[in-house]
Amino acid sequence: MIQLDEKMYFYLLAIIPVMVMAFFFLQVWKKRTQRQFAETKLLKRLAPNRSSFKSALKLIFLLIGLAFLIIGLVNPKIGTKLETVKREGVDIVFAVDVSKSMLAEDIAPNRLEKSKRLVSEIINQLASDRIGIIAYAGQAYPQLPITTDYGAAKMFLQGMNTNMLSSQGTAINAAIDLASTYYDDDDQTNRVLFIISDGEDHSEQSTIGAVENAVQNGIRIFTIGVGKPKGAPIPIKRNGVVQSLKKDNQGEVVITKLNETVLSEIASEGNGEYIEGSNTENAVEYIKEQLNQMDKKEFEAKQFAEYKDQFQWFLGLGLLFLFLDIFVLDRKTKWLKKLNLFNEHDDV
Repeated sequence: MIQLDEKMYFYLLAIIPVMVMAFFFLQVWKKRTQRQFAETKLLKRLAPNRSSFKSALKLIFLLIGLAFLIIGLVNPKIGTKLETVKREGVDIVFAVDVSKSMLAEDIAPNRLEKSKRLVSEIINQLASDRIGIIAYAGQAYPQLPITTDYGAAKMFLQGMNTNMLSSQGTAINAAIDLASTYYDDDDQTNRVLFIISDGEDHSEQSTIGAVENAVQNGIRIFTIGVGKPKGAPIPIKRNGVVQSLKKDNQGEVVITKLNETVLSEIASEGNGEYIEGSNTENAVEYIKEQLNQMDKKEFEAKQFAEYKDQFQWFLGLGLLFLFLDIFVLDRKTKWLKKLNLFNEHDDV
Protein backbone atom coordinates (compact mmCIF):
# COMPACT_ATOMS: atom_id res chain seq x y z
CA MET A 1 0.00 0.00 0.00
CA ILE A 2 1.45 3.35 -1.07
CA GLN A 3 0.56 6.64 0.60
CA LEU A 4 1.50 10.08 -0.70
CA ASP A 5 1.98 12.83 1.88
CA GLU A 6 2.17 16.02 -0.21
CA LYS A 7 0.50 15.45 -3.57
CA MET A 8 0.51 19.18 -4.35
CA TYR A 9 4.23 18.99 -5.19
CA PHE A 10 3.36 16.92 -8.27
CA TYR A 11 2.44 20.24 -9.91
CA LEU A 12 6.15 21.06 -9.94
CA LEU A 13 6.62 18.36 -12.58
CA ALA A 14 5.15 20.89 -15.03
CA ILE A 15 8.56 22.57 -15.05
CA ILE A 16 10.05 19.61 -16.97
CA PRO A 17 8.25 20.15 -20.33
CA VAL A 18 8.94 23.89 -19.96
CA MET A 19 12.67 23.19 -19.60
CA VAL A 20 12.62 20.85 -22.61
CA MET A 21 11.00 23.53 -24.77
CA ALA A 22 13.45 26.15 -23.49
CA PHE A 23 16.38 23.86 -24.35
CA PHE A 24 15.00 23.26 -27.83
CA PHE A 25 14.57 26.96 -28.58
CA LEU A 26 18.01 27.70 -27.11
CA GLN A 27 19.62 25.17 -29.45
CA VAL A 28 17.81 26.68 -32.45
CA TRP A 29 18.94 30.17 -31.42
CA LYS A 30 22.54 28.99 -30.95
CA LYS A 31 22.68 27.41 -34.40
CA ARG A 32 21.27 30.52 -36.08
CA THR A 33 23.73 32.76 -34.24
CA GLN A 34 26.68 30.48 -35.08
CA ARG A 35 25.74 30.44 -38.77
CA GLN A 36 25.85 34.24 -38.75
CA PHE A 37 29.31 34.12 -37.18
CA ALA A 38 30.94 31.49 -39.39
CA GLU A 39 30.34 28.43 -41.54
CA THR A 40 29.69 25.07 -39.92
CA LYS A 41 32.99 23.55 -41.09
CA LEU A 42 34.97 26.45 -39.66
CA LEU A 43 33.11 26.26 -36.34
CA LYS A 44 33.97 22.56 -36.06
CA ARG A 45 37.64 23.37 -36.65
CA LEU A 46 37.56 26.17 -34.07
CA ALA A 47 35.84 23.95 -31.48
CA PRO A 48 36.61 20.34 -32.46
CA ASN A 49 35.84 18.93 -29.02
CA ARG A 50 32.37 20.44 -28.73
CA SER A 51 29.76 17.64 -28.42
CA SER A 52 26.14 18.23 -29.32
CA PHE A 53 25.21 14.91 -27.70
CA LYS A 54 26.65 15.93 -24.33
CA SER A 55 24.32 18.95 -24.12
CA ALA A 56 21.28 16.71 -24.52
CA LEU A 57 22.74 14.19 -22.04
CA LYS A 58 23.25 16.93 -19.43
CA LEU A 59 19.64 18.03 -19.88
CA ILE A 60 18.41 14.46 -19.42
CA PHE A 61 20.42 14.10 -16.19
CA LEU A 62 19.06 17.45 -14.96
CA LEU A 63 15.43 16.56 -15.71
CA ILE A 64 15.69 13.11 -14.13
CA GLY A 65 17.33 14.64 -11.08
CA LEU A 66 14.58 17.25 -10.72
CA ALA A 67 11.87 14.61 -11.18
CA PHE A 68 13.33 12.48 -8.38
CA LEU A 69 13.66 15.50 -6.08
CA ILE A 70 10.02 16.45 -6.68
CA ILE A 71 8.87 12.89 -5.96
CA GLY A 72 10.96 13.07 -2.80
CA LEU A 73 9.06 16.21 -1.76
CA VAL A 74 5.80 14.32 -2.28
CA ASN A 75 7.17 11.82 0.27
CA PRO A 76 5.78 8.45 -0.85
CA LYS A 77 5.26 5.99 1.98
CA ILE A 78 4.90 2.21 1.85
CA GLY A 79 2.73 0.32 4.29
CA THR A 80 4.89 -2.11 6.22
CA LYS A 81 2.52 -3.61 8.77
CA LEU A 82 -0.99 -5.00 8.46
CA GLU A 83 -3.18 -4.76 11.53
CA THR A 84 -6.58 -6.23 12.29
CA VAL A 85 -8.94 -3.57 13.59
CA LYS A 86 -12.52 -3.78 14.78
CA ARG A 87 -15.06 -1.55 13.07
CA GLU A 88 -18.76 -0.93 13.27
CA GLY A 89 -20.75 -0.22 10.16
CA VAL A 90 -23.31 -1.08 7.54
CA ASP A 91 -22.78 -2.99 4.29
CA ILE A 92 -23.62 -0.65 1.41
CA VAL A 93 -23.77 -1.42 -2.30
CA PHE A 94 -24.07 1.31 -4.94
CA ALA A 95 -25.70 0.28 -8.25
CA VAL A 96 -24.91 2.98 -10.80
CA ASP A 97 -26.84 3.19 -14.08
CA VAL A 98 -24.38 3.49 -17.01
CA SER A 99 -26.89 3.25 -19.87
CA LYS A 100 -26.76 5.77 -22.72
CA SER A 101 -29.69 7.72 -21.27
CA MET A 102 -27.35 8.77 -18.46
CA LEU A 103 -25.54 11.01 -20.97
CA ALA A 104 -28.54 13.38 -21.05
CA GLU A 105 -27.54 16.84 -19.89
CA ASP A 106 -30.75 17.94 -18.18
CA ILE A 107 -28.66 17.96 -15.00
CA ALA A 108 -25.12 19.36 -15.17
CA PRO A 109 -22.75 18.18 -16.47
CA ASN A 110 -24.76 15.05 -17.30
CA ARG A 111 -26.66 12.38 -15.39
CA LEU A 112 -23.77 9.93 -15.13
CA GLU A 113 -21.25 12.47 -13.87
CA LYS A 114 -23.83 13.70 -11.38
CA SER A 115 -24.37 10.11 -10.20
CA LYS A 116 -20.64 9.59 -9.72
CA ARG A 117 -20.37 12.80 -7.76
CA LEU A 118 -23.29 11.77 -5.52
CA VAL A 119 -21.70 8.40 -4.73
CA SER A 120 -18.32 10.01 -4.11
CA GLU A 121 -19.82 12.54 -1.70
CA ILE A 122 -21.70 9.78 0.13
CA ILE A 123 -18.45 7.83 0.52
CA ASN A 124 -16.83 10.96 1.98
CA GLN A 125 -19.43 10.90 4.76
CA LEU A 126 -18.83 7.27 5.71
CA ALA A 127 -16.63 6.29 8.62
CA SER A 128 -16.29 2.52 8.85
CA ASP A 129 -18.99 1.09 6.61
CA ARG A 130 -18.15 -1.48 3.95
CA ILE A 131 -19.05 -0.56 0.39
CA GLY A 132 -19.36 -2.22 -3.01
CA ILE A 133 -20.08 -0.87 -6.50
CA ILE A 134 -22.10 -2.31 -9.39
CA ALA A 135 -22.45 -0.90 -12.91
CA TYR A 136 -25.52 -1.81 -14.89
CA ALA A 137 -27.25 -1.11 -18.19
CA GLY A 138 -28.82 -3.98 -20.15
CA GLN A 139 -26.95 -6.25 -17.75
CA ALA A 140 -25.23 -5.81 -14.40
CA TYR A 141 -21.47 -5.95 -13.89
CA PRO A 142 -19.58 -6.21 -10.57
CA GLN A 143 -17.32 -3.19 -10.42
CA LEU A 144 -15.96 -3.48 -6.87
CA PRO A 145 -16.72 -6.17 -4.24
CA ILE A 146 -17.53 -5.27 -0.62
CA THR A 147 -14.50 -3.48 0.85
CA THR A 148 -13.41 -0.83 3.33
CA ASP A 149 -10.95 0.67 0.83
CA TYR A 150 -12.67 3.96 -0.01
CA GLY A 151 -9.75 5.10 -2.16
CA ALA A 152 -10.13 2.09 -4.45
CA ALA A 153 -13.88 2.65 -4.55
CA LYS A 154 -13.43 6.21 -5.81
CA MET A 155 -10.89 5.08 -8.39
CA PHE A 156 -13.25 2.46 -9.83
CA LEU A 157 -16.11 4.94 -9.65
CA GLN A 158 -14.30 7.54 -11.76
CA GLY A 159 -13.54 4.93 -14.40
CA MET A 160 -17.21 4.15 -15.01
CA ASN A 161 -18.68 5.23 -18.37
CA THR A 162 -21.51 4.38 -20.77
CA ASN A 163 -19.19 2.30 -22.99
CA MET A 164 -18.13 -0.18 -20.33
CA LEU A 165 -21.10 -2.52 -20.99
CA SER A 166 -21.88 -3.77 -24.49
CA SER A 167 -25.48 -4.62 -23.61
CA GLN A 168 -27.51 -1.42 -23.64
CA GLY A 169 -30.91 -0.75 -22.13
CA THR A 170 -31.67 -0.51 -18.41
CA ALA A 171 -32.24 -3.70 -16.44
CA ILE A 172 -32.70 -2.60 -12.83
CA ASN A 173 -33.70 -6.14 -11.84
CA ALA A 174 -30.27 -7.44 -12.93
CA ALA A 175 -28.56 -4.89 -10.69
CA ILE A 176 -30.72 -5.87 -7.71
CA ASP A 177 -30.11 -9.60 -8.29
CA LEU A 178 -26.34 -9.06 -8.50
CA ALA A 179 -26.35 -6.85 -5.41
CA SER A 180 -28.02 -9.66 -3.46
CA THR A 181 -24.86 -11.76 -3.97
CA TYR A 182 -22.55 -9.01 -2.69
CA TYR A 183 -23.31 -9.24 1.03
CA ASP A 184 -20.87 -11.82 2.36
CA ASP A 185 -21.64 -11.45 6.07
CA ASP A 186 -24.62 -13.57 7.15
CA ASP A 187 -24.73 -11.83 10.54
CA GLN A 188 -25.00 -8.32 9.10
CA THR A 189 -28.42 -6.98 10.10
CA ASN A 190 -28.28 -3.86 7.96
CA ARG A 191 -27.71 -4.32 4.25
CA VAL A 192 -28.33 -1.28 2.09
CA LEU A 193 -28.57 -0.96 -1.68
CA PHE A 194 -28.53 2.46 -3.34
CA ILE A 195 -29.75 2.49 -6.95
CA ILE A 196 -28.64 5.66 -8.73
CA SER A 197 -30.57 5.99 -11.97
CA ASP A 198 -32.94 8.01 -14.14
CA GLY A 199 -35.55 5.30 -13.59
CA GLU A 200 -35.81 4.02 -17.15
CA ASP A 201 -36.37 0.26 -16.98
CA HIS A 202 -36.26 -1.85 -20.14
CA SER A 203 -35.99 -5.23 -18.48
CA GLU A 204 -38.44 -7.91 -19.55
CA GLN A 205 -38.38 -9.63 -16.17
CA SER A 206 -40.19 -8.26 -13.14
CA THR A 207 -38.19 -5.71 -11.19
CA ILE A 208 -40.58 -5.98 -8.24
CA GLY A 209 -39.85 -9.72 -8.09
CA ALA A 210 -36.14 -8.95 -7.74
CA VAL A 211 -36.94 -6.37 -5.04
CA GLU A 212 -38.98 -8.90 -3.06
CA ASN A 213 -36.13 -11.42 -3.16
CA ALA A 214 -33.70 -8.73 -1.98
CA VAL A 215 -35.99 -7.80 0.93
CA GLN A 216 -36.15 -11.47 1.95
CA ASN A 217 -32.35 -11.37 2.13
CA GLY A 218 -32.51 -8.43 4.55
CA ILE A 219 -31.62 -5.72 1.99
CA ARG A 220 -33.13 -2.23 2.17
CA ILE A 221 -33.29 -0.50 -1.20
CA PHE A 222 -32.98 3.26 -1.57
CA THR A 223 -33.29 4.86 -5.00
CA ILE A 224 -31.72 8.15 -6.05
CA GLY A 225 -33.26 9.87 -9.06
CA VAL A 226 -30.91 11.69 -11.41
CA GLY A 227 -32.39 13.83 -14.18
CA LYS A 228 -35.49 15.93 -14.83
CA PRO A 229 -39.08 14.70 -15.38
CA LYS A 230 -39.47 16.84 -18.51
CA GLY A 231 -36.52 14.99 -20.05
CA ALA A 232 -33.72 15.81 -22.47
CA PRO A 233 -32.19 14.39 -25.68
CA ILE A 234 -29.15 12.11 -25.59
CA PRO A 235 -26.14 13.80 -27.23
CA ILE A 236 -23.71 11.76 -29.32
CA LYS A 237 -20.26 13.29 -28.91
CA ARG A 238 -16.86 12.89 -30.46
CA ASN A 239 -13.85 14.41 -28.70
CA GLY A 240 -16.23 16.33 -26.47
CA VAL A 241 -18.13 17.93 -29.36
CA VAL A 242 -21.79 17.11 -30.00
CA GLN A 243 -22.10 15.43 -33.41
CA SER A 244 -25.80 14.57 -33.30
CA LEU A 245 -28.67 13.50 -31.06
CA LYS A 246 -29.76 9.91 -30.56
CA LYS A 247 -32.79 8.95 -32.67
CA ASP A 248 -35.24 6.06 -32.65
CA ASN A 249 -36.09 3.71 -35.53
CA GLN A 250 -38.53 6.26 -36.94
CA GLY A 251 -35.86 8.94 -37.07
CA GLU A 252 -37.30 10.90 -34.14
CA VAL A 253 -35.02 12.41 -31.51
CA VAL A 254 -35.15 10.31 -28.34
CA ILE A 255 -36.18 12.23 -25.22
CA THR A 256 -35.21 10.45 -22.02
CA LYS A 257 -37.10 11.41 -18.87
CA LEU A 258 -36.59 10.84 -15.17
CA ASN A 259 -39.12 8.19 -14.14
CA GLU A 260 -39.72 8.97 -10.49
CA THR A 261 -42.73 6.60 -10.38
CA VAL A 262 -40.60 3.51 -11.04
CA LEU A 263 -37.90 4.58 -8.58
CA SER A 264 -40.44 5.41 -5.87
CA GLU A 265 -42.16 2.04 -6.33
CA ILE A 266 -38.85 0.17 -6.06
CA ALA A 267 -37.90 2.09 -2.90
CA SER A 268 -41.34 1.55 -1.36
CA GLU A 269 -41.28 -2.21 -2.01
CA GLY A 270 -37.68 -2.36 -0.84
CA ASN A 271 -38.38 -0.84 2.62
CA GLY A 272 -36.36 2.21 1.64
CA GLU A 273 -37.05 5.68 0.30
CA TYR A 274 -36.83 7.56 -2.97
CA ILE A 275 -34.35 10.46 -2.87
CA GLU A 276 -34.33 13.28 -5.40
CA GLY A 277 -30.70 13.72 -6.42
CA SER A 278 -30.57 17.07 -8.20
CA ASN A 279 -29.28 18.83 -5.06
CA THR A 280 -26.16 16.91 -4.07
CA GLU A 281 -25.74 18.50 -0.65
CA ASN A 282 -29.32 17.87 0.45
CA ALA A 283 -29.35 14.29 -0.87
CA VAL A 284 -26.05 13.40 0.81
CA GLU A 285 -27.11 14.95 4.12
CA TYR A 286 -30.38 13.02 4.10
CA ILE A 287 -28.61 9.74 3.29
CA LYS A 288 -26.12 10.40 6.10
CA GLU A 289 -28.99 10.78 8.55
CA GLN A 290 -30.60 7.54 7.36
CA LEU A 291 -27.36 5.59 7.74
CA ASN A 292 -26.68 7.02 11.19
CA GLN A 293 -30.05 5.73 12.38
CA MET A 294 -29.24 2.17 11.42
CA ASP A 295 -27.73 -0.34 13.82
CA LYS A 296 -24.04 -0.91 13.24
CA LYS A 297 -22.47 -4.35 13.23
CA GLU A 298 -18.95 -4.91 14.50
CA PHE A 299 -16.56 -6.61 12.09
CA GLU A 300 -12.85 -7.08 11.63
CA ALA A 301 -10.89 -5.46 8.85
CA LYS A 302 -7.26 -5.48 7.77
CA GLN A 303 -5.53 -2.14 7.35
CA PHE A 304 -1.98 -0.84 7.18
CA ALA A 305 -0.99 0.49 10.59
CA GLU A 306 2.58 1.58 9.85
CA TYR A 307 3.97 3.48 6.89
CA LYS A 308 7.65 3.94 6.20
CA ASP A 309 9.01 7.09 4.51
CA GLN A 310 10.68 6.52 1.14
CA PHE A 311 11.59 10.12 0.29
CA GLN A 312 15.29 9.61 1.08
CA TRP A 313 15.72 7.22 -1.88
CA PHE A 314 14.28 9.72 -4.33
CA LEU A 315 16.26 12.62 -2.87
CA GLY A 316 19.43 10.53 -3.09
CA LEU A 317 18.80 9.58 -6.72
CA GLY A 318 17.88 13.18 -7.52
CA LEU A 319 21.16 14.51 -6.07
CA LEU A 320 23.10 11.77 -7.90
CA PHE A 321 21.73 12.81 -11.29
CA LEU A 322 22.32 16.49 -10.49
CA PHE A 323 25.96 15.69 -9.67
CA LEU A 324 26.26 13.77 -12.93
CA ASP A 325 24.87 16.81 -14.73
CA ILE A 326 27.52 19.02 -13.10
CA PHE A 327 30.47 16.71 -13.84
CA VAL A 328 29.51 15.84 -17.41
CA LEU A 329 31.26 18.41 -19.60
CA ASP A 330 30.04 19.72 -22.94
CA ARG A 331 33.22 18.64 -24.73
CA LYS A 332 33.79 15.20 -26.19
CA THR A 333 35.22 12.45 -24.01
CA LYS A 334 38.48 11.11 -25.43
CA TRP A 335 37.72 7.39 -25.18
CA LEU A 336 34.19 7.92 -26.49
CA LYS A 337 35.63 9.99 -29.30
CA LYS A 338 37.83 7.05 -30.30
CA LEU A 339 34.87 4.67 -30.25
CA ASN A 340 32.86 7.21 -32.31
CA LEU A 341 29.57 5.87 -30.87
CA PHE A 342 27.64 8.87 -32.06
CA ASN A 343 29.17 9.07 -35.52
CA GLU A 344 30.72 12.48 -34.90
CA HIS A 345 33.25 12.92 -37.71
CA ASP A 346 35.92 15.59 -37.58
CA ASP A 347 36.09 17.64 -40.76
CA VAL A 348 39.61 18.45 -41.92
